Amino acid sequence: MSALFDGTYNSRDTGGTPLRRGGQTRTGVLYRSDALVTVSDEGLAELDASPIGAIVDFRTDGERSAAPDRLPARPIGTEHLSVLEGAAPGIGAPAAMSSEAVRSVLKEIPTLGDLYICMLGGTAASFARVARLVTAPADEGKPGVLVHCTAGKDRTGVATALLLDTVGADRDAIVADYAVSEQNLSGEWAERMLAGVAKTGVPMLPQIVALVTATPPDAMRTMLAWVDDQGGSAAYLRSGGLSDDEIGMLRARLVE
Repeated sequence: MSALFDGTYNSRDTGGTPLRRGGQTRTGVLYRSDALVTVSDEGLAELDASPIGAIVDFRTDGERSAAPDRLPARPIGTEHLSVLEGAAPGIGAPAAMSSEAVRSVLKEIPTLGDLYICMLGGTAASFARVARLVTAPADEGKPGVLVHCTAGKDRTGVATALLLDTVGADRDAIVADYAVSEQNLSGEWAERMLAGVAKTGVPMLPQIVALVTATPPDAMRTMLAWVDDQGGSAAYLRSGGLSDDEIGMLRARLVE
């Protein structure tokens, strides 16, 4: 799949996702992407011409300062909603540790599915905020919302899955949309990211490679099963402060 914005690797419109009861989600409303760091001048023009009027950046302060987004000259409201802190202790193990100690720490890193559950544990308000931006755009002329992190697969994948599931998207389609990120990120992007991790002295154990590059369908199924245990995606967003009226507005905005 080619990226929607030139120079990115994992950008796309979630419109056209099939719904469980028939129909599909609306285009031009909810977009997802990797960080807008490598977007080309052509990609900037494409972003400028798009209906995107708001961007949610899930990266940490450190990630953003190390690799700032490139954005068009026109105003686009940007919100920073970090949802990863504390979800995967051990990723930042210092290079000064012995190799044996690092390996011991890294063995405690959760699977991607468990990582997503940890991520969801205390961040319902942040994900509800994303939904609220979709339901009530600041500029009706540019109602689209783009969510991204670094890869556009984990934090972004969880956010888009929650919103799509809330409005009744087909579960297999949600999983497929998540899984395609691994293919989109393979090659140049994955090689560059893994080389950067290797420079820190972290050994390239399989779980590290998976954290950086993989999107196994079972990880998303694990996350959705956990959400079901909480009462479903809509109930989860309600726990973050989203009202029933706003959930109805989200459905009206996203469903054709």
